[in-house]
Amino acid sequence: MVMRLLDAGYPVRVWNRTPDKTAAVAAAGAQRAASVAELTQQCDVVMVCVTNTEAVRDIVFGPEGIATVGHEGQVLVDFSSIEPQSTRRMASELLTRCGMSWVDAPVSGGVTGAEQGTLAIMAGGDISVIDRLRPVLAALSQRVTHMGPTGAGQVTKVCNQMLVSCNVLVMAEVFALAERAGVDALALPQALRGGFADSTPLQLTGPKMAARDFEDIKWRVNTLLKDMNMANGLAQSLGSAIPMAGLGVELLRQHAGRGFGEQDPATLIHLYMEMLSGEGER
Repeated sequence: MVMRLLDAGYPVRVWNRTPDKTAAVAAAGAQRAASVAELTQQCDVVMVCVTNTEAVRDIVFGPEGIATVGHEGQVLVDFSSIEPQSTRRMASELLTRCGMSWVDAPVSGGVTGAEQGTLAIMAGGDISVIDRLRPVLAALSQRVTHMGPTGAGQVTKVCNQMLVSCNVLVMAEVFALAERAGVDALALPQALRGGFADSTPLQLTGPKMAARDFEDIKWRVNTLLKDMNMANGLAQSLGSAIPMAGLGVELLRQHAGRGFGEQDPATLIHLYMEMLSGEGER
């Protein structure tokens, strides 16, 4: 995403909790900051993309965090996938403490979408602020959709992840069944291309499942598990039933508990082959 901003001609300053991760973008022209506070002092728009709610809170409100130096007129754009209610609370706290606006803008499209600038951005916050950001976000995305007030972007991302997670779980079930029935599972993505069952996860992850090709990790089981846990929490807070997603959480938790948490979700084929055979597949 930084490379896309640089290619679009924007001056970009970067900071990372793991400094070595800024080496490639620094070589491409991004300026390194010594701390997130220093970065905030030097930027009009502060973009955050980290692993979870706790990481966002630490970067924003921790010692030398964004809130310690932020001021009115600046905008924080959070691309992370985090809890909607926590987003609303943090946005309110940031505005009260230093006057910064908060836009929750989680993304979908994976590594490929980030590299190609074709991410889908689902945004929550003040529409006038989001409209001012559109030229910058255009360098990163194919589409920015305003979903409502602060937190609405994160709710939309939860919905996105429910669809993605249940999809990839069913895919693993399908590929395992097809193999057991003597069908060439490698041919399934091509056979289903363009039909109602087709999807981006099917075309990207399906061949990896069929070929047992797990080396190139583009996303992780633990990421899906985190997001599905958020889906369960959101549903419980609203009294909404999500039985399929609830089962998905249990299956993902079972798979992660067997050592696959940091592996690609394509490895879910192991879980279903084991269920079908009654013995572990290695």
